[in-house]
Amino acid sequence: MNQRALALDALRGYAIITMVLSATIISSILPGWMSHAQTPPPDHIFNPEIPGITWVDLVFPFFLFAMGAAFPFSIGRHAEKGRSKLLLSYDAIKRGIQLTFFAIFIQHFYPYVLSSPQDLRSWLLAITCFIVLFPMFMRIPYKLPEKVHTAIKLIAYGIAIIMLLTVQYANGRSFSLYFSNIIILILANMAIFGSLLYIFTMHNRLLRICILILLGALMISKDIEDSWVEHYLTSSPIPWMYKFEYLEYLFIVIPGSFAGEILKKWLSESHENTNPTNAKTGLILLGVLFSVIFVNLYCLYNRLLEINMIITILLLVTGYLLLKGKPKTDVRSLWYKLFDLGSFFLLLGLFIEPFQEGIKKDYATFSYFFVTSGLAFMALIAFHIICDYFKCVRSTQFLIQSGQNPMIAYVATDLLIYPVLNITGIMPLLKYLYTSPWLGFLHGVLLTSLTILITMFFTRIKWFWRT
Repeated sequence: MNQRALALDALRGYAIITMVLSATIISSILPGWMSHAQTPPPDHIFNPEIPGITWVDLVFPFFLFAMGAAFPFSIGRHAEKGRSKLLLSYDAIKRGIQLTFFAIFIQHFYPYVLSSPQDLRSWLLAITCFIVLFPMFMRIPYKLPEKVHTAIKLIAYGIAIIMLLTVQYANGRSFSLYFSNIIILILANMAIFGSLLYIFTMHNRLLRICILILLGALMISKDIEDSWVEHYLTSSPIPWMYKFEYLEYLFIVIPGSFAGEILKKWLSESHENTNPTNAKTGLILLGVLFSVIFVNLYCLYNRLLEINMIITILLLVTGYLLLKGKPKTDVRSLWYKLFDLGSFFLLLGLFIEPFQEGIKKDYATFSYFFVTSGLAFMALIAFHIICDYFKCVRSTQFLIQSGQNPMIAYVATDLLIYPVLNITGIMPLLKYLYTSPWLGFLHGVLLTSLTILITMFFTRIKWFWRT
């Protein structure tokens, strides 16, 4: 492979950065499209009857899509080196278990979980948790025997377990395996089941699709009372780690794997020099891609379904006319393949949007899985044009480097930035930003910027958290 998939790093970085931003803006004073569609402001009471999506509802599926797109690179690379399917499966299960531990550990050490109101003890314990995560999930950058590296990692896990079992929590809470970060827990399930599905269908995309169809049939049937599907699939041998309903996110992860295969194949081939006139096509296509994403967010949120369908089809036809009939060695052929698949998933999601009473993130509908997958394809093409084609690497480093170290980016705000700002007395001053929508958004931008800077620092010194 002659280069790294910067577009994939950028997409993952965008997802993790907007995930942090959506959690740090003062959404109670912002309009509804700045929150999850089903938890509107100001009270953010969950209402599963509200259809529609916002930009916040794209954050998690974009990350899941990027996770699936990484399978051909990570799993595929090991398979090409001769690693057996059995060992690849072991790696997948091990990674899922590590992510599950990560989900449980960080959830127990958020400052608001440790004390109410938060105090110096809770802030210091949160920082300690952040520090312990380094030897747990990164390889110490020194030339040491492999046994020493393993011993350091095991000691870190031991310290974490002792912390979990001995620390006193707020409001009479005690340690529980069932108390975990749901986002990371779903990612852990995808790391296991998504990886296993890819491992055993690596060279058979049709089989992968067939398994998804069978899974969809089970998903539709599981809510039928007194059926064997409901009986067997609503129970779990390890409910604190696995539930059948988590597997629905494979409908985003697996389309991501298709995108990853296309991108990996392109990167592994040699290509002729790109025609300079392609720059115009790239700019026009960028406009089409961003328009597709914006139009669907705006129209689906405001329930302008017919208008959305008409405009989306016109935009997709425009993109098709821009890209069709290009030589296989032309970068536009790569964009066309991704655009083709993305259009299919997007239209599939829009066609079944009325099913399950409209698109919703919670409780997630099939329309949500397919629409967000289609939009993720569009975003991946956009980032490829910006990062890989136009070479805007310096201006997108904050995305790329955040995407290369997403675990640090995910926890830095709660386990490091909030505690430090509270200990130094700065955090109370930020309450002045709670008074107007623009200041409420600025609050999120400031905290997200600090998270980006911290993540970029550790990425640059090559301190990566990996499972």
